[in-house]
This record gives sequence, C-alpha cells and structure tokens, in this order.
Amino acid sequence: MKLTAFTDYSLRVLIYLAAQPGGRATISQVASAYGISENHLVKVVHFLGKAGWLTNVRGKGGGLELGRPADRINIADVVRDAEGETAVAACFEGGDDSCRIVPSCKLRRVLGDAVAAFYAVLARYTLADIARNRDELATILFMPLPAAIEVRRRA
Repeated sequence: MKLTAFTDYSLRVLIYLAAQPGGRATISQVASAYGISENHLVKVVHFLGKAGWLTNVRGKGGGLELGRPADRINIADVVRDAEGETAVAACFEGGDDSCRIVPSCKLRRVLGDAVAAFYAVLARYTLADIARNRDELATILFMPLPAAIEVRRRA
C-alpha cells in the first residue's frame, strides 16, 4: 500500500513538531526544512488542525504546535484520517460491476486482511515512538537545506 503525498506531508509536519517538544513552527519553516512547497502544506496543516492533531496559535510568537502530547498521537489514527477510506482495488469502492468475479472473489478478503494488518502495525506506534531520536531529527531539520535541494525546490 502506498501512502498519498498528503499523508506523507501530514506525518512530516507532526515529526517536525515532535522534534522540538513544546515548540512552535510556521508553515514556512516546515516547508523549508523538508524542501517542499508551502502551498502543499497549507491544506495539510488545515486538515491536521481540524482533526485536532495540531493547534494553530495566532499572533506574535504564534505558529503551529502539536494538538496533544506526542505519546497520544497514534500513527494509525493519523494515517486513517489523512487517507480516508482505503480502497486498494476498484472492488473496494462499491458500485464497481466491471469485474465479473466480484460475487465469488476471495482476493477482496485477502486484500482487506492485508489493509487491516497494515493498520494494526501502525497502531503499535505513536508520534513519540517515531520521534524518539528527536536530537538527531532536530539537527537535520533545523539546519539550512543543502544548495542542491534548495535549487530543485525552486524549480
């Protein structure tokens, strides 16, 4: 199963904030750290805020911060929220009558089990677990981008 860029960016924003507990960041800072477009992050941050994963603090000294402690942000929950209903094949979407074997297909159950197993593994981890190396993450995320990445990002 491949995560969408939206989910990837959602996790990246959360990891960035977890790397500096109690800290705040702007969309611009997060975008710069990862070498991605601020425009892409605006929708992601809006979603994360509506879902309660982030809090947006307005005014001087404001910015984005985690909406709850990192050890209470379950990775499976974030991925489920960001991905929406997981349709690994057309027959999962409903209303698909293009496949002749839908009434007797066993593959649908197998794929359903695989998706459940995927989320079961993710459910074992919190944001705190994946950001446990926060000093290393901070060293990487809070330094300027190498020039080659910065040039590609602007292109």
